[in-house]
Parts: sequence; C-alpha cells; structure tokens
Amino acid sequence: MQAATYTIAVLGGTGAQGGGLALRWAKAGHRVIIGSRSRESAVQGASQLSTLLGDRHIEGATNEEAAALADIVVLTVPYAAQAATALPLRAHLASKILVDATVPLVPPKVGRVQLPGAGSAVAALQEQLGENVKVVSAFQNVSAHHLKALDTEVDCDVLVCGDDPESRNVVIGLIQSIGMRGISAGPICNSAASEALTSLLISINKAYKSPGAGIRITGLPSGNGLGGRP
Repeated sequence: MQAATYTIAVLGGTGAQGGGLALRWAKAGHRVIIGSRSRESAVQGASQLSTLLGDRHIEGATNEEAAALADIVVLTVPYAAQAATALPLRAHLASKILVDATVPLVPPKVGRVQLPGAGSAVAALQEQLGENVKVVSAFQNVSAHHLKALDTEVDCDVLVCGDDPESRNVVIGLIQSIGMRGISAGPICNSAASEALTSLLISINKAYKSPGAGIRITGLPSGNGLGGRP
C-alpha cells in the first residue's frame, strides 16, 4: 500500500535541523514549504535546498502562509523562539498536528539538563495552544549533521510523544517515510525525557568527539510498524 503524502510546513526550515528534515521529506515525495519570519529568507533557503535535491522543489513562505497551507506543521526553532513563533499561528494550527522538535537548551551550558519549570517545553506549548491543536513531540535527539547527508542512513530512533495516539501514529508514518524508525513513547508529558536526553547527547558528542550521537531502543519487534499505543 502506498504511504500517505502530506503538505508539510517546516517553521524554522532555514536552520540546520529544519532544512535537513525538509530535504528528506521532499525527497520522499511530500510537498514541503519552509517558513520563516521573512518571506525573502524563506524563498532563498528553499531555493538552496531545491538545488540540492535536483528533481524536487521546496517552497518558501512566511510562517503564517506556510502554516495555513499545510496539513502538518513542524516547529524547528530555538527554545527562545518557540512560543513566539507558534502562539500567533493558533488559528492556522487549529485541528492540525504540530510536530514540535524544541529542546530547552540554555546557553552556554547546553550540555547540562535545564528543563523549564513546567517540566517540558513541548508539553507547555500544548497547554498554551489548547486541545484543538494536536501537539506531538519528536526529533529532539536527531543530529542535524546527519539529516542533511541525504546519501546516508540516520542511525537514530525518534521518540514520539503526544496525548492523541492517532496523531502519534501519523508522525511515526512521516518518520518512516524518510527511512527512520519512530517509537511511540506515550503522552506529551513524557517529552521531558526526550528533551533532557539532548543535553546528554551533546555531552557524549563532546567527550567522544562525535558529530552526532543518537539513541536506539532495543527489545522491540523488528521493522518500523510499531504503531502508537497509549
């Protein structure tokens, strides 16, 4: 059976992580629009990414335009810009899945776990946006360094947290479409663990001089079709 394809808006798509995800989803056949505060920056970034793909086109737009056109919105901005980017788009996000890759890193000590008072940056955004937006946490532990290397497999599982099991499954399908394994990891509050793991991985990268350590979950059935369970 042919996998579902979507129009995906990547807000922060001019950055390393967002750009890498945009490349992989466009290569997999999804329509991809990268969003930025500036349409000019977004169009320029989209043109550069499209050049890397050759036979696929990535579009550029403002965050508002991208979110309005999308079936699924992906947020890949720094923690300091998370709420400021997402909250003004509440009307465009209504009844849609918002995939949030935010990690609450606080420079300069990014190798130290510093979760917000609410416990999870992504769970806090879900509370602010309300139940009409299906927020799903994913991609916190995937190195941007690996995402842009389209000719290599990303050796990392993706933990997927969200209060709506169906939305988790849709995001797991998006992850599978780019050759990775999504792991259903429970409700949105569990995103705190994914967010904290990033600082651990940064410390591991530093200690072992690695460009991007990742995680693997063992003891699960073989293959990608793990599904989403509460």
